[in-house]
Amino acid sequence: MNTENTKKYQSRLWIFYGILALLLAILYSGLFYRQLIESESYVEREKIQNQRRILTPGPRGNLLDREGRVLVANKPKFSAVVFLSEGQVQDAFDNHYWSMVRDYRANGTPIESYSELRILSRAMVLQSYLKGVNELIGREEEVDANAITRHLNINPLLPYPLIHNLEPEEFAVLLESLPVESPVQVYVSNMRHYPYENAATHALGYVGFSPLEVESDMPGQDLKTFATKGFYGRNGIEKRFDDELQGKTGSEIWIVDPSGYQVESVQRQYPQKGKDIELSIDIDIQLAGESGYDLYGDKGALVAIDIERMEILAMLSRPDYDLNRTSPLITNEVFKEINDAKAWENKAIRGLYPPGSPFKLITAIAGLKSGKIDETTVFECDGGHYVGNRRFPCMGHHGVVDLRTAIEKSCNEYFYKVGLQTGVDNLSREAIYMRLNEPTYVDLPNETRGMLTPSREWKKARYNESWYPYETANISIGQGALTVTPLQMAVTVASISKNQVYSHPTIVKQTPEQLARRPVPKPLGLPPSVHQAILDGMDRVVSSTGTARRAVIDGVSIGGKTGTAQINKKDGNLELAWFVGFAPVEDPKIAVVALVEGQKLNESFGGGTYAAPMARYVFEAYFEKHPEYRDAVTQTTASVALP
Repeated sequence: MNTENTKKYQSRLWIFYGILALLLAILYSGLFYRQLIESESYVEREKIQNQRRILTPGPRGNLLDREGRVLVANKPKFSAVVFLSEGQVQDAFDNHYWSMVRDYRANGTPIESYSELRILSRAMVLQSYLKGVNELIGREEEVDANAITRHLNINPLLPYPLIHNLEPEEFAVLLESLPVESPVQVYVSNMRHYPYENAATHALGYVGFSPLEVESDMPGQDLKTFATKGFYGRNGIEKRFDDELQGKTGSEIWIVDPSGYQVESVQRQYPQKGKDIELSIDIDIQLAGESGYDLYGDKGALVAIDIERMEILAMLSRPDYDLNRTSPLITNEVFKEINDAKAWENKAIRGLYPPGSPFKLITAIAGLKSGKIDETTVFECDGGHYVGNRRFPCMGHHGVVDLRTAIEKSCNEYFYKVGLQTGVDNLSREAIYMRLNEPTYVDLPNETRGMLTPSREWKKARYNESWYPYETANISIGQGALTVTPLQMAVTVASISKNQVYSHPTIVKQTPEQLARRPVPKPLGLPPSVHQAILDGMDRVVSSTGTARRAVIDGVSIGGKTGTAQINKKDGNLELAWFVGFAPVEDPKIAVVALVEGQKLNESFGGGTYAAPMARYVFEAYFEKHPEYRDAVTQTTASVALP
């Protein structure tokens, strides 16, 4: 090779070396960039691919009565579960699947769907696990192949329940009998528990399943997440105070293998229990009301209120249901049963009823405040009163009666005459002043706004018709288009007892600071002597000769008013029995309202017979707990009796 050719060859070789050096520089630059500049990004990608987050709901807070006794709590829920992501279970799935494939091929059986065969093999493996559990606890449970597949697709890292609802005895047997290496584990979560079953069903409410809310500061926001379902309030206090009762969600971060199965836990944040709420309900008084209703009624409502604090001591609605049957979930059977019984509604705050004779107290107050009557005004009752050519009946021939006697005997004719002289404008104005046209704004969800105080203006706007005197006669005894709720009537009778108009009752026990911020009651506006005349009449109602004598208890003076209202049906009237009352008369502390719905058309259903005895149960329970009020009344009565 000559020198010139050698030089040409070497120059080409240097060009090759230059290109090679450039390529190596580019390669090393890329490696440097990937390893040093983008390494953090790759670490994050690896973490996202290799880590999973599991969320666990925090237990809900408890509901307590006014003395700290538990009304709603969390109860352990025992389950027999299998963690489908564990290696032992996965190996069992694979081994059984391939065994089935070999058997099919050996027998010449065509395999139509390998995926269906895998689903079947999983179910057979889990059924074999479940067979051992069934033998230990005497059950005959079976697995659901489709449910297994859904679980693997949605929540593969969460435990799959073979049996949801183990009894404590069954749980104990499995805990003692299952081998340590068993793929079946006993698992404890929590569910709502109601120690008093159907007591205050509608006020307390129940819960349902819901997706967990994830706080923004929880670790692992960028990871694929699996979550156990949480609970949310669906009715009553559970719904109204759901935010406070909710626990804080816990989280756990796991390293998983390429198939997505758990390998190692790397981070854990434990769930935290929600806030406890102390209610104003007194479970002793609540149970007394329940007992009275068990004896005297199937449908209706009862409310008891601490007058000075405007706190609800008891609230019930019938028909009701055992709250424990709604936990941990409401089955289709239970839902249908409650639905068929029409037991979902809280009649205390949603039931709309004509108030009947208890409204006569409003009629009397309107007549007194308008100056149409005074406490000495008398009318003669001869068994009925004509308005035009229409006769409005009275239940008796009471003769000459004054205000006190008219309240005691519930004389319709007296109040027809008072109402007609007072006029609809004054009647409706007084009812509105006492807030019968609006909700009470109690701290419970779904209170109705459908209550109605009819007036001349209302009828004109609604029907474009004039108001007639016979409608005034109807309203004066609590009939006609007038509708109220039992809770409204409880607040009303509390207001009458104290000669001032209360508002905004509560079902949560109030702190001194909260009580200090309560709205100041409006004055009812009756002079003391006039107010006393109404109290005297109500005192006579609950006496040996009054219409509410079944509400009498020893050593306590009770003021009350009974009533029977009618609801017009297609084939006749359905009657309602009312009792509204308070005690002691001298210094009212508690107001009670009981309403019972009649079950048969055109059947007499008096408030003194059915509603008053229910109130007696509540009064007895209250004064057993507060003998200081009973003693004060007895002493006062005794001192008055002395010459």
